[in-house]
Amino acid sequence: MTTERGGAYRAWLKGRQVLVVGLARSGVAACRLLVASGARVVGTDTKPLDALGSGVGALRESGVELVVGGHPARVFEEVDLVVLSPGVPLTLSPLAAARRREIPIIGELELAYRVMEAEFIAVTGTNGKTTTTALVGALLAQEARHLLVGGNIGNPLTAHALEFPAHGLTVAEVSSFQLETIETFRPRVAAVLNLTPDHVDRHGSFEAYRQAKARIFLNQTRADWAVLNADDAEVAAFAKRTLARVVFFSRRRPLDEGVSLREGWIVWRLDGREIGIAPVEEIFLRGDHNVENVLAASACALWAGVAPSRLRTGIGSFRGVAHRIEWVRELGGVAYYNDSKGTNVASTLRALESFHEPVVLIAGGRGKGQDFTALASAARGRVRVAILLGEDQAKLEAVLAPTAKVVRVHGMTEAVALAQRVAAPGDVVLLSPACASFDMFRDFEERGEVFKAAVLALEERSRDA
Repeated sequence: MTTERGGAYRAWLKGRQVLVVGLARSGVAACRLLVASGARVVGTDTKPLDALGSGVGALRESGVELVVGGHPARVFEEVDLVVLSPGVPLTLSPLAAARRREIPIIGELELAYRVMEAEFIAVTGTNGKTTTTALVGALLAQEARHLLVGGNIGNPLTAHALEFPAHGLTVAEVSSFQLETIETFRPRVAAVLNLTPDHVDRHGSFEAYRQAKARIFLNQTRADWAVLNADDAEVAAFAKRTLARVVFFSRRRPLDEGVSLREGWIVWRLDGREIGIAPVEEIFLRGDHNVENVLAASACALWAGVAPSRLRTGIGSFRGVAHRIEWVRELGGVAYYNDSKGTNVASTLRALESFHEPVVLIAGGRGKGQDFTALASAARGRVRVAILLGEDQAKLEAVLAPTAKVVRVHGMTEAVALAQRVAAPGDVVLLSPACASFDMFRDFEERGEVFKAAVLALEERSRDA
């Protein structure tokens, strides 16, 4: 398989037999790109057709052969390329035979990168990826250059790759799942925000997860930047894993070089120059972790040449993204926040630390093999009531019961109604599950939308009603 990008790679795809494994959002986008490039495409998914989105059925009309309800070994035979969706593990048994036949196996991120010619800024980490990616996009949107913000943020890059200009700039949120299947992907800026145990059920161990994240540096050169969190020992250690110029950011201490805080200001220091970017008080987002996200995003935008004055304007006007400590409403003196993207323990810890008010916490779902112990100390003195739902609610109850009143419920609407009954004026009702959503919802976005709909449907009532 050619390692060329752009037109040369699209020419290689023409007439090739390509198998796309997994027909969720990114898989559908990959199928469409491949068909438009002249490939002969087969798409496969374990779910039956009626359980997949409407976009999957439309693929058949464009010439895609659909094989659903499983991944039969026969569809992996006599193909020139396999494209894996992020949710499909590399341990899928038919892939072993494909490897023995030396069939290339790549992911949707790698496919988009090869089809495109634009430069990339890539953002990864355990938590904060989406907010930071969106903020980088908002900061760069002030420039004249064509911009694409996508990837794991929910906007598949393959949906835009064919028409995106070579002189444009792509800002991509990239996950460990996507990084497992890259080969030539080279971001000009690779930003790593933090690293804590996550997806143990997929990777098998924290070390394997860490190695997957480190692949973001695989193809970087000395002409590139690696933006790393100096306050996170695991991330700081990545400085030895890349040829790129390392640019650190730190919330906890001033840096001689990099982006850090000094006397209440975000400050940029590089090559002996110091530039003030913005006062910390102008950051709208709640929580110390969001200060870190702003520091990282500022470094990425500075690489792209955004003027410090424009950075200050962009930082001050940024209001965050949906499902990340998203304010929903205030009712009866109680504020409701949606942090459905809190899919792991570290993310929920950060959400809890963002509030000084008493919290009624809604949590639970599929725990992905995590250790929930750290939630106990974070909840002590902060969480008045923990309302738990989902597959691993019993494990969460065992951790939280010594520090807060715990109530189990069956669904989100019931959880929200109970939260209203137990919350007092001045409290915060926070959905931050610390778990994946797949036991009850399609994804974290659907979970957050169900929560918001239930909150917006609440009516003013007395607590004794």
